[in-house]
Amino acid sequence: MDSLYLVTGAAGHLGNTIVRELADKGAPVRALILPSEETDALKSLPVAIYRGDVTVPDTLASFFDVPDPANTVVIHCAGIVSITSAFNPVLHRVNVTGTMNICDLCVAGGIGRLVYVSSVHAIPEAPHGQTIIETPDFSPDRVVGAYAKTKAEASLYVLLAARDRDLKAVIVHPSGIIGPGDYGTAHMTQMIADYMNNRLTAIVRGGYDFVDVRDVAAGILSAAEHGRSGECYILSNRYYEIHEIMDKLHEITGHRKIRTVMPLWFVRLTAPLSEIYYKIRKNPPLYTSYSIYTLFSNSHFSHEKADRELFYRTRSLRETLSDTVRWMEEHNRISVRNSKY
Repeated sequence: MDSLYLVTGAAGHLGNTIVRELADKGAPVRALILPSEETDALKSLPVAIYRGDVTVPDTLASFFDVPDPANTVVIHCAGIVSITSAFNPVLHRVNVTGTMNICDLCVAGGIGRLVYVSSVHAIPEAPHGQTIIETPDFSPDRVVGAYAKTKAEASLYVLLAARDRDLKAVIVHPSGIIGPGDYGTAHMTQMIADYMNNRLTAIVRGGYDFVDVRDVAAGILSAAEHGRSGECYILSNRYYEIHEIMDKLHEITGHRKIRTVMPLWFVRLTAPLSEIYYKIRKNPPLYTSYSIYTLFSNSHFSHEKADRELFYRTRSLRETLSDTVRWMEEHNRISVRNSKY
């Protein structure tokens, strides 16, 4: 790997996993983090840390000042993942305006390749019983939820730049990311921590397609090398019921089994209160009106195209959860008195 890699959102769960894999391969990396962001996720990695904000292009000048633009790969991970129901203007500013800025800087600077990390939420939902595949047809009007709409709008901008402005760009669509290395409080990370710390006593029905963050990172690096410009690739795994995940955690750790399943009517009624409660705790809510919608939506995605063109592979849920719990213990995210792993 002789290319220089510029990774935005480098302190995030996916971002730091990508940076770590690149560092392990000996690739030169520039890691972009926010001006006030902690660097714990990148500690002791042989990478150059730059501070800037994707919503403010002037702060990215030094990050994009590269010696060989044509041999530079930008991996745009920076973004806000949100399951909240209320509209948040920051969500649009970061996910849409920030992506537009990155695209424009890549075009202006003659950057050799851009990999944009979108989401499966940007893809219009197919009827139940049908498998969802990649599409070039993105529109905020065809997806549900503020987060999905921002990802659809940003994906459309990237594809148009690839078509009309000669930007060598590839889009990847991860499904629900889980796995070790989350220094923040992502939704699934919080759920696993709550379970291990005896704060989770009931679950909801439904499920989603969950994928290991390391598999997504590997898929993104393969997209940078093998992906066709102007193409999209779903990086998913398979559909799991929530109870499957919790049962597997019970099996792995010996922790108590969650047997209480909240009825759907109760979950829908209390979802707004859940958002308020977790906002007071300054933690991501375990469920919201939007997340409940998602858990009962069609989330059967195909990663066949990525398998074929990117040599994409996924690991087992057991390995993902085992490594996640181990990482949490090592980083004091699980109380020792509660850990049986």
